[in-house]
Amino acid sequence: PPAPLVPVPLAPVERDSAIAWARTTLPPTPTAIRFRWHYQDEHVKYAGRGTARVAPPDSMRFDYAGPLGLGSGAAVVIGDSVLWADPEKNFRSLVPAIPMLWAALGMIPPPAAEADVLGAELTDSASVRRRVVWRFAQLGDTLDYLASDSAGRTVLLEAEWRRQGERVARSRTSLDARQRPASARVDFPSGGARFELTVVAIDTATVIAPALWRSRR
Repeated sequence: PPAPLVPVPLAPVERDSAIAWARTTLPPTPTAIRFRWHYQDEHVKYAGRGTARVAPPDSMRFDYAGPLGLGSGAAVVIGDSVLWADPEKNFRSLVPAIPMLWAALGMIPPPAAEADVLGAELTDSASVRRRVVWRFAQLGDTLDYLASDSAGRTVLLEAEWRRQGERVARSRTSLDARQRPASARVDFPSGGARFELTVVAIDTATVIAPALWRSRR
């Protein structure tokens, strides 16, 4: 198994600092992220296209389709909760960890009000790269985030979700020059599953119709 994402002890930090950092990862306006995706586990392999429409700070309409439009579906996510999914079973198979979906798209929702917040700032003297580490922990769930900076901008965002000490998922997202998601990979150790996406377009002037939040069609 891979080493822990954050192998050093962390100290408590002010919640406002974590909230301010999380906000910097969110788009300033409603944004549509179009991507190609690939999913595989021990039994199946799927691929297709998708669109994530994000209304900051915490809402997302997620649409996906397989080749030739087969296996299509949609869902609305609010924070780390699924408001609705159609068909629900397909969506939860494709996206079994909502926090990792946000992280894969290069975005971090603020910590929950009841979460303990810890953090640290690390400097790699060999590469002169700064790494900022955050941990949001609550009720047995721990989310670790590691943002690697180069030349003053974040180029890589990694995340790890553990439940009761067991690793649920781990993600790695590469960001472009504008610090927007370019590609991502999410691994789920328990089921041998992997979800990958490659961003093909980002529309920062999108208008999200109110009906899209209510139903798939």
